[in-house]
Amino acid sequence: MPLDHHVEQLLAGLQAQGLKSFEHMSVDEARAVVSTFTGLQAPPEPVARVEDQHYVSGTTELPLRIYIPENDGPRPVVLYFHGGGFVAGDLEVIDEPARALANDSGAIVVTATYRRAPEHRFPAAADDAWAALNWVADHIAEYGGEPDNVVVMGDSAGGNLAAVTALRARDRGAPALRGQVLIYPVIDPNAQLPSRTDFAEGYIITAAALDWFWEQYLSAPEDADNPYAVPSRAARSDGLPPTLLLTTENEVARDEAEQYGDRLRAAGVDVRTVRFEGLVHGVYWMSGAVPRSLELRSTVADFVRSVFVTTSAS
Repeated sequence: MPLDHHVEQLLAGLQAQGLKSFEHMSVDEARAVVSTFTGLQAPPEPVARVEDQHYVSGTTELPLRIYIPENDGPRPVVLYFHGGGFVAGDLEVIDEPARALANDSGAIVVTATYRRAPEHRFPAAADDAWAALNWVADHIAEYGGEPDNVVVMGDSAGGNLAAVTALRARDRGAPALRGQVLIYPVIDPNAQLPSRTDFAEGYIITAAALDWFWEQYLSAPEDADNPYAVPSRAARSDGLPPTLLLTTENEVARDEAEQYGDRLRAAGVDVRTVRFEGLVHGVYWMSGAVPRSLELRSTVADFVRSVFVTTSAS
């Protein structure tokens, strides 16, 4: 499909500004650029209650934020990990989408940040994501959440963390998850699939930038064989919760993400894969610049509501 008109305008504007690709930036520059995505978002919606908290991973205290919509009883929970190539991103850049998801789905949304590369390489972020899930299991009832009705979710690198957290929960037998939402997740640094070459340049994240992000994150080459870094390396893919996997047509990581969905489906996992034609990596954060980002958001909210309805009925 032709590029979405609003995406085309956005890419033209970035090119006119002379914005460098991420692989040509310093870590600080990459973080600064990712933080500007808030300027592409609609005004944040009010939510009945928002509370900043923290969780502990090992000996490190890390921030999380809890969005509680107007409700009269226990609610399902979405634990949302932000993207940013394992290097950038924070709670602020996903504040607007988290507010919208809480209101649209009726779920409590918990956003958790994590230690970032290259100062903290694998397995730091994966361990932090696991600790955040356990914090939710132990504490979310205090906020009106149902600890046995949790969906893990993430976009881009956060999608990777959501996927590996779901694997870890399956491998350890708890906490039980009701679903996982993977939004254009980065899955495998060594994937050599058509989208890596077809969209290598000109679509927000270049192939070289994707390589650069992985280089910052992984501690050693053998980490690419660890399923808690590269979920497609897991010895088995069965036993995972219902999965919603969203991809965009014009992005380098599209095929590896869809291939991961196929792998789960072949193992008997209930997987729904939706590709959004004409869109690019990052649009979930672009509600003010790309109206079709709402298509991704409504798909996620519908999935969360369906998990809640199914759970309530059972």
